[in-house]
Amino acid sequence: MKRILIVTGQSGSGKSSALQVLEDLGYYCIDNLPLALLPEIVAKLDLENNLEQLALGVDVRSTRANLQEFDQVFEQLQGHGSVDIIYLTAQDQELITRFSASRRPHPLASRFKSLHQCIQEEKVLLMPIQLRSTVHIDTTDKSVHDLKHTLLSKLGQTDKLIVILQSFGYKYGIPLDADYVFDIRHLPNPHWDLSLRKYSGLDEPVQQFLEQHEQTNEMFQDIYQFLNKWLPAFAEGHRHYMTISIGCTGGQHRSVYMVDRLKKALEAQWSIQVLHREMKHWS
Repeated sequence: MKRILIVTGQSGSGKSSALQVLEDLGYYCIDNLPLALLPEIVAKLDLENNLEQLALGVDVRSTRANLQEFDQVFEQLQGHGSVDIIYLTAQDQELITRFSASRRPHPLASRFKSLHQCIQEEKVLLMPIQLRSTVHIDTTDKSVHDLKHTLLSKLGQTDKLIVILQSFGYKYGIPLDADYVFDIRHLPNPHWDLSLRKYSGLDEPVQQFLEQHEQTNEMFQDIYQFLNKWLPAFAEGHRHYMTISIGCTGGQHRSVYMVDRLKKALEAQWSIQVLHREMKHWS
C-alpha cells in the first residue's frame, strides 16, 4: 500500500463529503471503524489486496481511550505506507447552523445538554489527531465543490477523468458496468493459430499477428479517435469515471491487445486503469 489518508475532524465539518471526493479519486474508503481496529484492518487489506490508495474515516465515536492512544495507531499504520491526516473544521456557529438545518443529532448529544457543549468536548477529544494533521481545512465558507478543489490542491492531485479500459469475452457475458462497449470479434482471431493460442494480447507474437491486418489498425484508429474526441466532453461534465469495454470472443487475444494499445495512446492525457476481466480463463 502506497498512500493512506486518515480523514477526521469536527462533526458537521464535511468529513463524509471529503470521503466521497476521495472515493471518486480512486481511494478505497472505510468510514467509522473503531480506531483500535484500523492497524489490523489495514494489514489485512495490504496482504490480500493490491491497494495503492486508502482513506480511513475517523471520528469522535471512537472511545476516549482509543483517541488518546492515536500516536500508537499512527505509528502502526506507517508500516504500510505513507500516512497523511486530513483534519476538517469549521467555526462553531457554522457547525450549529448545519446541525440545525440537517436536524441530525451530534454524536455526543446523549452526553451533553447543548450542541455548544458537544462541539467543545469534541475538539478536546480529537486534539491528539489534530496535532498530527498534515492537511488542515476550514470548511466554514466552503461548498462541497470548494471542498473538492481544496482537497485536490492540497493533495497534489488533479481532477482528471479516470478512464477504465476493460477487455472481456462475449462468451462470458457483456459487462454491466460499461459506459461504452466496442465489439471487435470481426478482427482475425489468433485463437485459431495453434502456435498463438497459449499467448495473450499482451504478448508480442499475438501483437505482430494482429498488426499485420489492416482491419486491426483501422479499428484501433476509429476507437481512439472516438475517445479522443468525446472524453474531454465527459470530463467537462464532471464525470469521474468512464468504463470503456472492448470485447472479443474469449477475452484473451484481440480485446486484450486493443485495450493495451489504447492505454499506451491515451495515458499521456488521461488517468488510465486497466482491467482484463477474463484473465482467470487464459490458457
